[in-house]
Amino acid sequence: MALLATPPTGAGLHGGLLVVQPVRRKQCAGCRRGPLPMLVLEDGAPRCLDCADLGHLVFLPRGDTALTRRSREESALSAVVVRYNRRQARYERQGILVEESALARAERRCLADAEARRRRRARDARRRAAEDVRFTGAFAAEIRRLFPGCPEGRAQEIAAHASARGSGRVGRSAAGRALSEGAVVSAVVASVRHLDTPYDALLMSGVPRHRARRQIAAGVESALAGWRGGVSGRAG
Repeated sequence: MALLATPPTGAGLHGGLLVVQPVRRKQCAGCRRGPLPMLVLEDGAPRCLDCADLGHLVFLPRGDTALTRRSREESALSAVVVRYNRRQARYERQGILVEESALARAERRCLADAEARRRRRARDARRRAAEDVRFTGAFAAEIRRLFPGCPEGRAQEIAAHASARGSGRVGRSAAGRALSEGAVVSAVVASVRHLDTPYDALLMSGVPRHRARRQIAAGVESALAGWRGGVSGRAG
């Protein structure tokens, strides 16, 4: 999902048009209609799609990559639709606006090669799964190299957790993919913190995170020192 960190104007990504799904009730500065389900900002003022000459377009929600790409290819006029995520403090792509006839042509194209795309997705999924297995194995091996006392099964669990595709965890970062020592150690520390210390219980009891980390720091270091020295054990 494409993200925008700054408030959008009428010009969108790569010079295209940008349309906003407003979080609050908005009224068109031109025709005074409202509330607006979608709007375009022109010189800071909200305009409805009709006043912005986009009222003839239809909305295609995000989710189908092939249909979205082909709809934009088929449409002489299109716009990206975004909505502000308050929790993440950023604009997130919701879909696109395209000509209705363009969407119909794109749907026919997608139906024509649906089976071929299904087989390609299946092949890609198998390839990614095989890559994930190899990478998790390499990550686990690096854990055991740095921490020879870490049980083999535990190293595999840490590696699988840290490197889960789409998780955003350290194993999926650039440093993690490069098997950097810092990334591997971070994954091990996180595992020890949650599984081998009372850290989670402290959080549940209302202890602030930074204070809880200070309280269990010595236990984490003791466990890591034991694993580095080839000794398995639990943090105190």
